[in-house]
Amino acid sequence: MATTIGLQDLPPTPLLSEKHSGIPERWAEQCKESKARLYSLKTLPASVPREGELPVLPPGIDRPTFNTAIAELKETLGEEHVELNDKPLVDGWYMEHPNTHDTFHVLEQSKLVSSAQVYPGSVEDIQTIVRWANKYLIPIYPISIGRNMGYGGAAPRVPGSVTIDLGRRMNKVLKIDGNSASCIVEPGVTYFALYEEVQKTGLPLWIDTPDVGGGSVLGNCIDRGVGYTPYGDHWANHCGLEVVLPSGEIMRTGMGALPGKNGADNPSWQAFQHAYGPSVDGIFSQSNFGIVTKMGMWLMPATGHQSYMITFPEEDDFEQIIEIIRPLALNRVLGNIPQLRSVIQELAITGRPKSDFYDGKDPIPMEVIKAHAKNMPCGECAWVFYGTVYGPEETRNSQLDIIRQEFSKVRGSKFFLPEDMPEDHYIHPRARICSGVPELRELDWLNWKPNCAHLAFSPITPTRGQDARIVHEIVTRLHKKWGFDSLPTWCVSGREMHYIAEILIDRSDPDEKRRAICCMREMITEAAAEGYGEYRTHLIFQDQISRTYGWGNQALMRFNETLKDALDPNGILAPGRAGIWPKSYRDKGWEILPEDEPRTSVKTNGVIH
Repeated sequence: MATTIGLQDLPPTPLLSEKHSGIPERWAEQCKESKARLYSLKTLPASVPREGELPVLPPGIDRPTFNTAIAELKETLGEEHVELNDKPLVDGWYMEHPNTHDTFHVLEQSKLVSSAQVYPGSVEDIQTIVRWANKYLIPIYPISIGRNMGYGGAAPRVPGSVTIDLGRRMNKVLKIDGNSASCIVEPGVTYFALYEEVQKTGLPLWIDTPDVGGGSVLGNCIDRGVGYTPYGDHWANHCGLEVVLPSGEIMRTGMGALPGKNGADNPSWQAFQHAYGPSVDGIFSQSNFGIVTKMGMWLMPATGHQSYMITFPEEDDFEQIIEIIRPLALNRVLGNIPQLRSVIQELAITGRPKSDFYDGKDPIPMEVIKAHAKNMPCGECAWVFYGTVYGPEETRNSQLDIIRQEFSKVRGSKFFLPEDMPEDHYIHPRARICSGVPELRELDWLNWKPNCAHLAFSPITPTRGQDARIVHEIVTRLHKKWGFDSLPTWCVSGREMHYIAEILIDRSDPDEKRRAICCMREMITEAAAEGYGEYRTHLIFQDQISRTYGWGNQALMRFNETLKDALDPNGILAPGRAGIWPKSYRDKGWEILPEDEPRTSVKTNGVIH
């Protein structure tokens, strides 16, 4: 049975003033309540005993060699900046997460774990660590914050890797430029932290934040995450990187490659994304070719804004809705990256568990969902569209008139503004996110199940109804086959849509984990067979997905492997990330593919554990 945990029973989450990954004081109460809700159905113990000798060793490294290597690293960086992963594994929660493993572990908790964590305080420290790794042939795995939830968190792809936690000591906003509306951040800067720093300047600038604000600005960007203002394509709005290569050399991309006057940074570094010659920034996103230590990011000038919500009555309406969305998005009438969400999320985002709405263990039927929605602010419906328009009032009103007119073509659609909804409705945090204010509210749907974790299936489709239908029917059918509720969201960028399907699992249930992996494997395979591929995925599916991009006899992967072997001949930097294996690991049993069984195991050097 679940044990209800009251607010008074939980230690407070660290504040941002106390810890780089903490919560700003203005969100402390919201954070406290969110944490209590997420703990209210927790049945897992804080930790479970670990088996075998600890820490888990890197592949091919015996314990005396490992101990010698760690002693050398401690002597170089300081004992307090190197920690062995030999203690109990504690999942924590979003704002108090581990850097030792995946909080939302789909495999057993102890499978994808580090051997140690190291905390560099400078680029020079990172160079030292990289050279150390080359000397001992120990794999290293850099993280910014480690909150890549649903995609692997802080877990290394190769068990026993040494995690480089960049965020603990490299967490400064190095520059905010009001003239160019840009900033430079280190890896440990969260969206909450960047928002606070921008507020301190008093400049009329917005950040662009994803659904939850605790992640790394840099980390989310290089994993090509999205937000919801007109600057929502984060990678498209980065400008200039500083990178430590696997050799230990430092490189700057874009205009930063041109030295500034008297040793200063080039003044155009955050103004223009490219240099002369090939534009190489892209090889450092979703890759293992370098460690990004600084990044420029464009900020949005503050402007007027108006959020709104439209509901649609029938589940089969989505094809018509998307056909209406496309010309509005292409002509920039919609203004931002809007979301089309299944109405089941109106239930889940209340923070109430599924058991409040449905007694069955099977997926909750649509008629039950709609019956509950009938008594909620959204009313009885199947889809909910959240959007925001920007600019002067006259412009916003003109855009809203067009939006109302076009979506009214869907019979039974209803249009709402935030003032039409009660204060606790999700439209209000949605409006804040769409005006550059970080939030925590999106965490509430993780209360849908006890010990809830999520696993994201994230294919790309054109903004076209027939394409959306193909992917949606695959996802809906396979969620039902494997016994999961389907909570789909389309995030519309214009010509394309990110289809985000979350599988919610009780991470205390091995069978749910097995079924979630099976569901993911089949969705990946079936979507790829129809020509639709994921833009981002969890660690254990990276090999499968990278192989779906196999045009020209795996020409892209062969190119990536050529780059990997040239830049990282010893294969020390994040081997296996994005499905890219160095020659020292390649074709030696490290890949995790659909045929590998059992589904809840992980292969280590060809052996299933």
